[in-house]
Amino acid sequence: MFARPFRVKSNTAIKGSDRRKLKADISAAFPALPADELSELIPNKEELNVVKIYAHKGESVTLYVLHKNPLFFELEKRLYPTVYVLWRYPALLPAFRTWPPVLQKLIGGADLMLPGVVVSSSGLPDVKQGDCCAVTVVSNRAPVAVGTAALSSSEMQSVGMKGRGVCVLHTYMDSLWAFGDKSGPPSLLHTESKGQGLNGEECEVDSELEGEEEKCMEEEEEEEQHQQQSSDETVTDQACSGVGELSLAKEEGEKGEKDNEEEEGTEDDQKMPQEIMDALLLQCFLHALKSKVKKSELPLLTSTFLRNHMFSCCPSGKQLDIKKSSYKKLSKFLQAMQQKHNLVRVKELTKGVESIVEVDWKNRELRSFSVPEETDVEAAPAQDGGEGETLYHPPEITTLYSVSARLEPLFLDAKKRKGTILQPAEVRNIVTEYVKQNELVDENNKNYVTINPTLCDCLLEKSEYQEIDSLKWDDLFSRTLGRMQECYEVVFPGKAPMRKKGHIEPIDISVASRGSNKKVTVIKNLELYGLDPAVVATALQHRVQASSVLQSIPGAKDKVLVQIQGNQIHQVGNFLLDHYQIPRKYIQGLDKAPKGGKKK
Repeated sequence: MFARPFRVKSNTAIKGSDRRKLKADISAAFPALPADELSELIPNKEELNVVKIYAHKGESVTLYVLHKNPLFFELEKRLYPTVYVLWRYPALLPAFRTWPPVLQKLIGGADLMLPGVVVSSSGLPDVKQGDCCAVTVVSNRAPVAVGTAALSSSEMQSVGMKGRGVCVLHTYMDSLWAFGDKSGPPSLLHTESKGQGLNGEECEVDSELEGEEEKCMEEEEEEEQHQQQSSDETVTDQACSGVGELSLAKEEGEKGEKDNEEEEGTEDDQKMPQEIMDALLLQCFLHALKSKVKKSELPLLTSTFLRNHMFSCCPSGKQLDIKKSSYKKLSKFLQAMQQKHNLVRVKELTKGVESIVEVDWKNRELRSFSVPEETDVEAAPAQDGGEGETLYHPPEITTLYSVSARLEPLFLDAKKRKGTILQPAEVRNIVTEYVKQNELVDENNKNYVTINPTLCDCLLEKSEYQEIDSLKWDDLFSRTLGRMQECYEVVFPGKAPMRKKGHIEPIDISVASRGSNKKVTVIKNLELYGLDPAVVATALQHRVQASSVLQSIPGAKDKVLVQIQGNQIHQVGNFLLDHYQIPRKYIQGLDKAPKGGKKK
């Protein structure tokens, strides 16, 4: 759920009554937590914040944050602890154990599959379907993921430990974890696993146990491939866990082979550029190993190492492109680093997926390498499926309010004139200060505000003048915002904010008929979200294997629409939600997707 960044809607301090209710809800949801530990977890006199967010697919989630660390998150009126809480109370939830390499898949958004579960001598934890549970690794008892059980314990055994085991909601190193202080899990060894290290560090393990690990990982990979068409999460998992260059070669097929042949044919002409790219590749590789990679991260997927570490070490003004080097593929380059320089050891932990399992930090070449003083992280390109795009960040869209002529008297004390644009929180603060300065809080019931002549003229209808003499605080704020001009602010990374009146138009996806009753999918308003229609059209053309064209919109200057053959709403929606991380509420027309695209 939190594999991609989320958007914060509001951040406010919790009220005393809500704090008591939260304690009661936690006590009911987790009865194993003693009262004294609950009071320590949710202290009475320390500030606790309630943060409302929207996940990347549009889910509304409430976070409870203490000392900048999220403690619990509430989804569909159900509380779940974060890893920060579970590190303090590791026995709070029943936990399933898995192998360290599986953690990389969970961080990418995958669920825990039963073939990857390590069954201890005491058996599986006793859970029912839908129960909240945790996930740990064999080398550490500190939980690294939180989710719900897909089956009961007895059902897991009856199906032969095949299929999905835990529907994962939150993991260590996801965006919810990054919202806190980004601390790592403590080292809490299992009684059965003494001598094992944390997060996949080298440890003494029986050869029999190693064989069991490899067997479980192979079974899990086969199970995920088998369920590829029936689960969006599994598709995401496979996309995240694929090795960059190998996946790219598979997607491009014969086209990739032709490109390689052409490059080999012009080897003499490109000898100098290849030498330059080889040197840049080696520099980024050594820089990443020396300053980015930590021992606790091993084993590390080679695709993750390239995307998150090597690209970020590329100097400003230069672009790292393995295809322009003499190696052509990341796997060949890493193989050379392993055989010729003994810098790393690469192993295929699961079928078709390579990981760096060991780094020789004492290597003379690595120790003598000096890290460049300046690197431009923002300018580093990101390879995302071979579509040739630079890294895209969705804009931050904020709803604002403009002071109207009718409400100007209410804002005069705050020196806010007609047309002043304010944040919703600023509006609340100004109205609250106005009420306090004029002593309008009802003495008998502080939940109500007495209406004076100014509030009467600004907020009440003529028919209400004689009937209403006080309003609740919430009603006061909602009436104030309702009588202001709504605006919005769009902030693109690295650009100045843009403010406009009204609502931002959503990306519109619709199906139309073109001659002989042929269906086409039409996409509008991509420009409002910083998307290039031509780039989107090309990417979709490769994904759905259908032709696409751009057409100008009559009467709309500098706007074009994308048209693709067939009813592709389901594919377009997934592409915008998952690839570009556009929030669901800014996409219109997803409900018109064909039924065939929703089959599971």
